[in-house]
Amino acid sequence: MPWMPAALVLAGGLLLGDSLHGSFSGAVVVAAAAGGLWWLSRGKAKIQPRLPSSWSGWIERCDGLLNQFERLQPTENDPAVSAQQEGRRQHLQQLRDRQSRQQLHVGLAGVSLPPVSLQPELIRALKAPLPLCLHWGHPLPSHSPDWRWPLLFQRCDLLLVHLETPLRAADLRWLESLPRGQAVFLLVSSCVPAPRPELEQELRAQLPGSLADQVILWSGEEEQLSAALEPCSRMLRARGRGLLLQTELRCLETLHAEWQIKLEGLRRERLDGLVRRTQWLVAAGVFAAPMPSVDVLVLAVANGLMLKEMAELWDCPWQLAQLREAATELAKAALALGVTEWTSQALLAAMRLEGTTWLVGGALQALSAAYLTRVVAHAMADVLALSSGVPELDLQTLRQQAPLLVARAAEVERLDWKGFLSQGQAWWHSQVSPGLGSAG
Repeated sequence: MPWMPAALVLAGGLLLGDSLHGSFSGAVVVAAAAGGLWWLSRGKAKIQPRLPSSWSGWIERCDGLLNQFERLQPTENDPAVSAQQEGRRQHLQQLRDRQSRQQLHVGLAGVSLPPVSLQPELIRALKAPLPLCLHWGHPLPSHSPDWRWPLLFQRCDLLLVHLETPLRAADLRWLESLPRGQAVFLLVSSCVPAPRPELEQELRAQLPGSLADQVILWSGEEEQLSAALEPCSRMLRARGRGLLLQTELRCLETLHAEWQIKLEGLRRERLDGLVRRTQWLVAAGVFAAPMPSVDVLVLAVANGLMLKEMAELWDCPWQLAQLREAATELAKAALALGVTEWTSQALLAAMRLEGTTWLVGGALQALSAAYLTRVVAHAMADVLALSSGVPELDLQTLRQQAPLLVARAAEVERLDWKGFLSQGQAWWHSQVSPGLGSAG
């Protein structure tokens, strides 16, 4: 039954929560952990985020992100936040309004540009099947703090990048930062009378990725411009109306990615509270029923406690099987990196250095479980963030990235080790104090 894994994990979380109040015995907590273990041991499922493929789908998705901004960052009584949200709404509305356009937008850009007098001839040479609007901007700067293409060129259906040989470092840097999926041709003019095959070979060795296949060699003479642009004209005739849709989809996908980055900071703020709550819930469960293998308990139960809330926080479209697979890979990475061993050693070192007596027995095991919960939670947050805006994330990518994500999360947590120990000591006293009161 497809709902059974979720039921077992959520039941594990509820039972551990009740154990905090003494409603259930340690044996029940162990049973909850067993359910989580069964959940993690099930078959693997390929991870494929459900990102839209249609214009209406992307519009709906971006509308959903606007709602997430409202939920995570309410605009009431905060004019600055309200203005930011209004700016986002206007940006999306601009893209909505472009959907019905019937005009091709072609941009000519580069660190160096041809003479402006060539504009009429360039428009004639393109032989566009639809009305054409040519954007001939100012030269791109030879240095930029972020190398971000101007929005005008990002929204073009076709971008002609003018280059001169020999290529400069700034030329290559702008080419590397071209908008993903942008239809582009490189109009390369050379005053040096070099043989064509040698020039093409030289360019292929310098140009990034597949851009070498988009090169159009041009002598720089006006009378030869039409013949040089024939490949570009042929592409426009074949894909004219299709380019309009491709551009709108690309612009919406770019906007979606930018908003996801902004939302990520807000999600991480909420995640901190969720992790603090869950880590001590897990610690209480382990303290109530110590087990020989703390890492097994935490990997079985802690992920189950957090996954549902984390999926809601990221508005994650994954199925339960996909979430299970992601958590499993991170759990394996945590074990392989020895996070639990490091945690136990650090706790013992703290006990020796501080001469403390409370880090013994069940407390040591419980804090180790709480710490591992933090590491796995932050690594899982990285996975959910990737799934929100990176369509090509799949199981193989996750397996390659899981050790890095866990290692990064573990390193971040080590930086706040002193704060974690202070929280742990306060938690330990809260567990012991009720027992002392009843004994008296």
